[in-house]
Amino acid sequence: MKQLLIYNANLVDKDHDIHDGAVLIAGTRIKTFPASEAIQHVLKDKNVQAVDAQGCTLMPSFIDMHAHFRDPGQTQKEDISSGMNAAVAGGFGTCVLMPNTAPVVSSAEMAKKNNCRAEQAGLCQILQSVSITKNFDGKTLSHLESLSAKTVPLITEDGHEVADSAMMLQAMKLAAKKKLIVSCHCEDPMLAAAARPLRTEALNLLQKNNGVPSAEQKQAALALLRQADDLLALAEDVATERNVRLAEEAGCHIHLCHVSTARCIDLVRRAQKRGVSVTCEITPHHLSLATNHAYNRIHLVNPPLRSEADRMALIAALQDGTASAIATDHAPHTSADKAAGAPGFSGLETAFAACYTTLCLQNGMSLSRLSELFSANPAKLLGLKNRGLLANGFEADLVLVDTKKSWIVHGSNFASKGTYTPFEGKKLHGKILATFYKGRLVFEAP
Repeated sequence: MKQLLIYNANLVDKDHDIHDGAVLIAGTRIKTFPASEAIQHVLKDKNVQAVDAQGCTLMPSFIDMHAHFRDPGQTQKEDISSGMNAAVAGGFGTCVLMPNTAPVVSSAEMAKKNNCRAEQAGLCQILQSVSITKNFDGKTLSHLESLSAKTVPLITEDGHEVADSAMMLQAMKLAAKKKLIVSCHCEDPMLAAAARPLRTEALNLLQKNNGVPSAEQKQAALALLRQADDLLALAEDVATERNVRLAEEAGCHIHLCHVSTARCIDLVRRAQKRGVSVTCEITPHHLSLATNHAYNRIHLVNPPLRSEADRMALIAALQDGTASAIATDHAPHTSADKAAGAPGFSGLETAFAACYTTLCLQNGMSLSRLSELFSANPAKLLGLKNRGLLANGFEADLVLVDTKKSWIVHGSNFASKGTYTPFEGKKLHGKILATFYKGRLVFEAP
């Protein structure tokens, strides 16, 4: 059997930060970690292919609990193939896909189809989630009976909210019985609806004079966006409190998508202290960008970018363990859709660098802790027993990063079909050099 040796690497995961280390891979799994004195002997083996990491950092590849590949039905924005290429370019070995496609993924059979397509391509693992209510109709739950947590660990109405609390409670009870994670896009539908006309009016102002509005028009647009953002913050806070309370009653595991406000973090923290099985994810863009820089409001996303106080509360939540995962909410759109106000960013290819820059370099987080948030914790939440760590017998899903290298973000260079990013033109630190999936090189930086 051919083996792969990656040596002269800093080995970093949740539990380790080892300089000048090596990993020996046999087949699809990590075989051992040769000591420095054994490297030369291993290199002489004709059955060993060697990769000199040149002092860069080798980590478990990342696991994204929240991504949109738009397949089926919206493949002009992204598809399974382009999404996987974006994932491996960003260092991801596993992505959980949201079901808000066309048609909505509302069955185990539809989920299996996407999972199998990814398996055949062999770039990364896909876990397709399924909608809470069938076709997002807000009332039908019969499709949940056929789900198995082994193949569909997570159900969600992402992009929507189950407005009927009685129906949501019933869904959560079913999920608890089947040990499914209920992932919630917490947003009160009526408050969200009240925000939409404000965003539309703001967008119309920003498109005045062929997209070059006057200073007064810009300020008026920003004021409208501020009003919309305030409504959407209230929408998130209200729905979060409801969903946490329902999950407490149902006894299910609730996972909150893209938490963005300090109030929601406080709700999660207090719920965890009283024993509610609640976890949450935070996105790189909410960690890194705040509306104290007013024009960040123009980068439309749901939930919106928040204040600096909210941003710092999110960082604190990751540092103290209240938040257990970083997830991209990779949401690619065509240029025309973004111009028309579609909310969302392409985030897979900037995620590590944005978080390394913000959390490690600017806020003192260890790289081991960052690995835990990107890899070990999502693996544990999803029940992926052989992923997320550098350990004997684990899948050789690995990413090689140069933490000393900085780069300028240009969406035009993305592997994703979606090129819109709020980090456009920004300097980030930490470059993905190579990604390995099941022991095979699936991405190498040009």
